[in-house]
Amino acid sequence: MSSPVPWFDDFLGVAYRYFDLRMNVVPLFPDRKKANDLWNHTIHWWNDHDIKMRFVENDDQYWFIMGSDSKKPDRNLGFFKVLPKSENYERFKKGHGGEAYLRFSVYTEKTLDTAKDETACNCGHRKDDHDGVCLVEACDCQKFESFVLNVLKKKKTVTNIKFLEEKDVKNDSLAWNCLYVNKYKNSE
Repeated sequence: MSSPVPWFDDFLGVAYRYFDLRMNVVPLFPDRKKANDLWNHTIHWWNDHDIKMRFVENDDQYWFIMGSDSKKPDRNLGFFKVLPKSENYERFKKGHGGEAYLRFSVYTEKTLDTAKDETACNCGHRKDDHDGVCLVEACDCQKFESFVLNVLKKKKTVTNIKFLEEKDVKNDSLAWNCLYVNKYKNSE
């Protein structure tokens, strides 16, 4: 069985954003050009009401799966990524209300040299509290590390969202196709 739509997993992960009219599901890319090109080449041609998101859970990880019919079938892709479950994922799962915005984002790591003074380190303290290591007494942070997400403006509204256990994927064509092509077929 070959997939009629190629599967794409060359993105960094998925972020969840909560401070909008709808929660956001945000695939992360390393650079703006790649994110924009992929949006314009594929996502732009998807009708909002046809977009499907599946979250297939297996122990402490899940498969993020996304696909749609396209007005330009020759340009279509399915997206997937195997990710560890997180607090943000669980929060999205409980609070999405059956709909979400799909947006792309550029993920950029920040160092002591590239961050602004008010930028918080992953330890929670500001850049100006660091001089190589964190200067706050109770903190054992050895290196300033942070990141910035630049969420792009374009968005699609997704209303076909399902959370599945891996044992139930045969009942969902999108999830089954993705797992068959990217997991089961390789183990035969």
